[in-house]
Amino acid sequence: MTTVDLASPAAPAAPAAFDQYPVHALMHVTQRPAAVFTHGRGSWLWDSSGRRYLDLVQGWAVNTLGHAPPAIARALAAQAARLLQPGPGLYNDRAVELAQRLTALSGLDRCYFTGGGAEANEGAIKLARKFGALHRGGAFQIVTFENAFHGRTLATMSASGKPGFERLFEPKVPGFPKARLNDIDSVAALLGPQTVAVMLEPIQGEAGVIEATPEFLRALRRLCDDLGLLLIFDEVQTGIGRTGQWWGWQASGVQPDVMTLGKGLGGGVPIGALLARERVCCFAPGDQGGTYHGNPLMCAAALAVLDAVAASGFLEQVRERSGQLRQGLQAIADALGSGPVRGRGLLLALDLRQPEQATQAAQALLQQAQGDAPGLLVNAVRPQRLRFVPALDITADEIDLALQMLRAVLLR
Repeated sequence: MTTVDLASPAAPAAPAAFDQYPVHALMHVTQRPAAVFTHGRGSWLWDSSGRRYLDLVQGWAVNTLGHAPPAIARALAAQAARLLQPGPGLYNDRAVELAQRLTALSGLDRCYFTGGGAEANEGAIKLARKFGALHRGGAFQIVTFENAFHGRTLATMSASGKPGFERLFEPKVPGFPKARLNDIDSVAALLGPQTVAVMLEPIQGEAGVIEATPEFLRALRRLCDDLGLLLIFDEVQTGIGRTGQWWGWQASGVQPDVMTLGKGLGGGVPIGALLARERVCCFAPGDQGGTYHGNPLMCAAALAVLDAVAASGFLEQVRERSGQLRQGLQAIADALGSGPVRGRGLLLALDLRQPEQATQAAQALLQQAQGDAPGLLVNAVRPQRLRFVPALDITADEIDLALQMLRAVLLR
């Protein structure tokens, strides 16, 4: 096995305790641990006190190549010295190249860049509604799914089926009836003359890593084709190699009419993308825009990510590490007497037995960081379920260490 270099790169000159940071200046929108993270490398993070953590959250599946990857740092530095943003009303070479690469990889025809996944999904909703206005007599409803998560804009929260969202920021944007994942009859029951599209994640990440079955996706494709509806895949979390293939939909062979990207596309910098078939691309000048959309700085970083994922053997390594992690997690599940490991690629989840056990385990693993001993960052995506979304280039040794730490906490 190879040796993992755990020397802290570019550490602060002097460690600073958490209470030295004025964190009260930040709006309180989530529960954060009492640590301020200052630097990272690959699968590792360091906080201001010099403690280190093996990170299997990676910004919620954002850091495709881990923390501070040299390829992205080089791309950003080179582009920053060349051109930052000429404006969305002008072509730039990086956006053109990135659009060409993504359309070729996906088989879709045109691309629009956004600042992240929520904006990409917002754009998909607008595109579908414009399509409905032009081609389906004003149809505007988009069938989405219970427990889905599409973002935090008002429209994407309305499209989401995340528990608790229905009570926030009323009134909601109308037009998003909710079906049940893997139940084609529940979809058919919601269709009518006002329906223009069906929108879903190939794997519901925020719901706890719940897969849409290949059979269900194929049935959806047939249903949409028969009725002239658009099929929209939200690949914000599953795209760019996360499942061991470029796109989450490839396992089923079902290609969408519209696809959205975010998270891993930028490898840590904010960028999203909306891709669609030519027949769907009905935006007119002025319908869609954004001051920073398609800026060459972010596009240069995304191109570096695509280069890495497209490199010989990269996706094969993702699948190998997925098998290693799945096998180790399943052994833990068997010892606990819980269910099978969920998910594909490096988007996996482990069910636990007791209420709040995942939340407690995530906290205990974080607190392992003491002195030279590392902590482990994992996501309690549900009170009884842990989610694992490591960097796609995580090493075999790092997975072995993570599994060792998980066993020590979960099986004690």
